[in-house]
Amino acid sequence: MFSSVPVVGGLFNKGHRVKGTVVLMGKNVLDFNEITAAAGGGIGGALGGALNVVTGALGSAVDGATAIFSRNIALQLISGTKTDGHGNGKVGKQTYLEKHLPTLPNLGAAQDAFDIFFEWDDDFGIPGAFYIKNFMSVEFFLVSVTLEDIPNHGSIHFDCNSWIYNAKNYKSDRIFFINQTYLPSETPAALVKYREEELKTLRGDGKGERKEWDRIYDYDVYNDLGNPDKDAKNARPVLGGSSTHPYPRRGRTGRKATRKDPKSETPSSSVYVPRDENFGHLKSSDFLTYGIKSISQTLLPTFTSKIFSEFNSFDEVRGLYDGGIRLPTDVFSKISPLPVLKEIFRTDGEQVLKFPPPKVINVSKSAWMTDEEFGREMLSGVNPCVIRRLQEFPPQSTLDAAVYGDQASTITKEHLEVNLEGVTFEKALSGQRLFLLDYHDAFIPFLRKINEIAKSYATRTILFLKDDGTLKPLAIELSLPHPDGDQFGADSKVILPATEGVESTIWLLAKAYVVVNDSCYHQLMSHWLNTHAAMEPFIIATNRHLSVLHPIYKLLYPHYRDTMNINALARSSLINASGIIEQTFLPGPYSVEISSAVYKNWVFPDQALPADLIKRGLASEDPSSPHGLRLVIEDYPYAVDGLEIWDAIKTWVRDYVSLYYTTNEAVQKDSELQAWWKDVVEKGHADLKDKLWWPKLQTVDELIQSSSTIIWIGSALHAAVNFGQYPYGGYILNRPTLSRRLIPEKGTPEYDELGTNPQKAYLRTITAKSEALVDLSVIEILSRHASDEIYLGQRDNPNWTSDTRALQAFQKFGTKLAEIENNITRRNNDSSQRNRTGPVQLPYTLLLPTSKEGLTFRGIPNSISI
Repeated sequence: MFSSVPVVGGLFNKGHRVKGTVVLMGKNVLDFNEITAAAGGGIGGALGGALNVVTGALGSAVDGATAIFSRNIALQLISGTKTDGHGNGKVGKQTYLEKHLPTLPNLGAAQDAFDIFFEWDDDFGIPGAFYIKNFMSVEFFLVSVTLEDIPNHGSIHFDCNSWIYNAKNYKSDRIFFINQTYLPSETPAALVKYREEELKTLRGDGKGERKEWDRIYDYDVYNDLGNPDKDAKNARPVLGGSSTHPYPRRGRTGRKATRKDPKSETPSSSVYVPRDENFGHLKSSDFLTYGIKSISQTLLPTFTSKIFSEFNSFDEVRGLYDGGIRLPTDVFSKISPLPVLKEIFRTDGEQVLKFPPPKVINVSKSAWMTDEEFGREMLSGVNPCVIRRLQEFPPQSTLDAAVYGDQASTITKEHLEVNLEGVTFEKALSGQRLFLLDYHDAFIPFLRKINEIAKSYATRTILFLKDDGTLKPLAIELSLPHPDGDQFGADSKVILPATEGVESTIWLLAKAYVVVNDSCYHQLMSHWLNTHAAMEPFIIATNRHLSVLHPIYKLLYPHYRDTMNINALARSSLINASGIIEQTFLPGPYSVEISSAVYKNWVFPDQALPADLIKRGLASEDPSSPHGLRLVIEDYPYAVDGLEIWDAIKTWVRDYVSLYYTTNEAVQKDSELQAWWKDVVEKGHADLKDKLWWPKLQTVDELIQSSSTIIWIGSALHAAVNFGQYPYGGYILNRPTLSRRLIPEKGTPEYDELGTNPQKAYLRTITAKSEALVDLSVIEILSRHASDEIYLGQRDNPNWTSDTRALQAFQKFGTKLAEIENNITRRNNDSSQRNRTGPVQLPYTLLLPTSKEGLTFRGIPNSISI
């Protein structure tokens, strides 16, 4: 950019003033007890007592804001073409904001713009960066700076999006770079030092407790989930840093250790994340996510105090959506002051808690009970990435036989042939028509402890692919730890489909135990571990080693938005000891520990959808098939739609990366890129650093594949496993989260109840009313889109790069996504593709790229922000 523009002597005469426009937003104090719906408020509402004005709303406020800012925010331009005596870009005079601009084209909600005029020297050159200082006691959010009519150059844009605190809080001046892209070796000489120093600042020194205004990215283990100082029941093992409990790393906070366990960090309701990872002050997802904190601190202890009676019928469960549930006065008094909960639950001023109807029962109230729907949700439900093709029989275990004995399945081919519709077992197996949903190994090592506080099984389910393309469950294996000890293997029973009498209730219960396993695995592994937790090391490493000028930073940054913040919130309110997940899901205090065991088998390259499908035996490479893969189940909505999205992402990444890396040598010699990947592997995912499957990042193709995988995890994969939670799980009968009793023994009153009152028997087995209310409250929030969500193929700023070639490639990406959206809609209207809607008549829309706000059951946000 700079090299293409000659600097002509005398062009910048002394006294020449270059006009700039500074766009900023004020602070909106987020107290979850007082939070209201996101709305405009200008600089006054944002800066509260510091300003006590509402800029742009009242005439006198404009003058007040101008007076306050005029001597309290200062900028200094840094030349990108002219150096001082030390070889660094020249630094201009400190210049202050001037007149407030009440209106400006394209000014966003609650944004305020100010004029600024810079004095130029003849030989200053073209600016490539600027320093900014805040002399106020309160922070503000700097959106952008634009310099207009630079002689012989035109406008220059700085895309900032950063919180600026009082200058005394920073060890080094805050700096922002021009919206240009440079590989490290191509950085203008005048900016080299500034680029390196900024990265050093972001890495920090790994010491001390982080402060609110810090922007330091560093790693730590998950040692803040428990609270041993409270009591022994709230102690939790440290996850990460050991072969026993490996885990991805989280962002370091530096909080002091607990008194009783020096390896554990003292938990806090306010958890540090680098300041710019915090939610935007007017981001409407604040309204949603701080509702989680409200539930954790207000509803959870209230609802789990067993003040509610049991559900006694399925109609009573449906009453949660039809008429609502009347709340005791003391409970209602705790909810009513919380606007975020009032909005979500729609109490309508009465002492009634009413949830929106889940989509799974919009058309039929009972279709969820069918075997076809049970199988369909493995392909197009909220957890469609676990089912695999049955390739060995009987299914085997990978658990250590020396510890757990023989854990092989007890399902026989005779069990299966009863319902194979005339097809022999051998033909069904060789014809790739048998499939397995296997949660045995994930739960058996923990089940003995789990069943001290709950009652459940580890499950295996075998299904048959029918001629019409739907899946039919053939048998469900329910396993318990052997009563004589783990070394004796499992104590298993096999349940077969039935439609009448006690056996039909037992079959319905068996499916419920499978769904309980699936719900827990989904929440802890498919959702939390594989997206939220796995992504955080990439975010940390990117900010530590890739400059904002780096092309890969610009490529990946949108897919990191708000993830560290929601993860920090999860550690304090969702997955913490005695938190929402432990209280409402089967594993209880062992919940996150189970995900650590699963992480041992996490493989980064397999997170790419094509590799995942091949690994699960659900696809094979075939150059003649769409996307180069032949699907074993042709009507597999998650895979069909997902492969289109994956290909679009990878094409966009290839088009973009190829602009900057034309040879493998360019990848190998990129110092920032190599440091980034080394950090990801050796620090971010340190417990798996010696695995041979890690890409070496030595070729352009490896860079394209790895970047595509990161984007896929943060966008489409997360969307697929997140935004269907309430549409499917909001009806607790369809997706119970825990079970409280085992299948009754013959001769007991509970067994007789299976025949005389099957609904009551089912309801006494699955999630109780108190836990169900908490679960529904949380997943409704998690399934919502914010009003200002930014979706795949979109950016929050059209000036995210000045490279027109990249902008054109990105526009092509957006066009392709619009085409995919039409394709998905067309497939959903094809009645021959039964797995797309199923008996519940709920079309699979989770991978439609766009969405409106709210509970929409569609939309792929750029990042994991909820």
